[in-house]
Amino acid sequence: MKTITNIIHLPFTLLAFACFALSPQSQAATTPNTPDPGPLPISNTADGQLALAGVTGLYNSAFGIYALLSNGAASFNTGVGADVLLVNTENEQTAVGAAVLFSNTTGANNTGVGAFGLFFNGTANNNTAVGHRALENNDVTAAGLANGNTAVGAQALNQNIDGSFNAAVGGSALFTNTNGFSNNAFGNSALFFNTIASENTAIGDVALAFNDSSGAGLGNNNTAVGGFSLFNNVDGSENTALGTGAGQNVITGFNNTYVGNFVGTGVGDESSTIRINDLSGGNAQECFIGGIFNNFQPVGGSVVEVTLDLANDHLGWDVGPNQGGSAPSVPSRNAPLRRSAPGAPTQRPAMLNGTVGKVEKLEATVAQQQKQIETLTAQLREQAAQIQKVSAQVEMGKTAPRVVNNQ
Repeated sequence: MKTITNIIHLPFTLLAFACFALSPQSQAATTPNTPDPGPLPISNTADGQLALAGVTGLYNSAFGIYALLSNGAASFNTGVGADVLLVNTENEQTAVGAAVLFSNTTGANNTGVGAFGLFFNGTANNNTAVGHRALENNDVTAAGLANGNTAVGAQALNQNIDGSFNAAVGGSALFTNTNGFSNNAFGNSALFFNTIASENTAIGDVALAFNDSSGAGLGNNNTAVGGFSLFNNVDGSENTALGTGAGQNVITGFNNTYVGNFVGTGVGDESSTIRINDLSGGNAQECFIGGIFNNFQPVGGSVVEVTLDLANDHLGWDVGPNQGGSAPSVPSRNAPLRRSAPGAPTQRPAMLNGTVGKVEKLEATVAQQQKQIETLTAQLREQAAQIQKVSAQVEMGKTAPRVVNNQ
């Protein structure tokens, strides 16, 4: 397993001390008998030592020591936590948690929730960090390039420097990304080692985890959906994997499409290959595909061609001559008509494999049995009539009952 190299930061207390030591205002903040800064301008709320000190802007809220210390004329900012938005002078910032947006000066419309989130952000805009140390190193160069990033989860996009328009949802998702842009990672440690590669999408725990771990920036335009999908890919590009563990064999291969759980397991690194639920991952072989038209394919030897009955879309196969390099024409078809109930056949269709004689013999046997049944039925009726006649005679021969009188 590869080791993770973290960016070494100065301790927070030393950074804070250095910032305070540079200005008389911050020096005064460390004086035991700091004078009361007086009432705040209307619409501002502050609670904490030197929170919103010297504010002239409107609708700001600061809760915590040195929160929004340098706010000045900026408006609509909210800071909750010690040293949040310490040197900020821009509008519409939201910081919740200790030292969130600590270094922000003119970056606009940023939101940080979680201790040390967006800590080094200086001038970058429109970033959202939710989670402990999410986007911590964003815009550490203060170049203002790391815009439009979204990180949700502890240490998500933690080492991003100048990358833009990345979305990371999950603990340590896109953790190592520095300059890569337009990447989307959803799942714990998804795209974890991605550094400068771009436009990758990973959905699932550790999906595309080792993508671009070489730092070469070659692992672009990959899509992985499913836990562990394309897990080992380093420099491969334009790969698509759908299914848990799909495409784990790909390392530098490109233009592959895998569909099915663990598809690609047991085969080597490859390129330009399509695998749909094949046997490589221990899957079943059955495949049902509707609406397939004839496609060009050479036929001969042990090769067969798939055929399609255009009347009913039934698939079949046949062995035929080589098509000689010419693709068959695909006939145009109108929308299928509604089918009516089938009528009785006027003529028996021809039977295969000598079954006609067997059917005729079966019919003769049925006819003979029918005659036997009719004869037996007539005999039963005759016997029933005789039984009824005998019963009547018995009733007539019975003597009338006699009544005995007791004297």
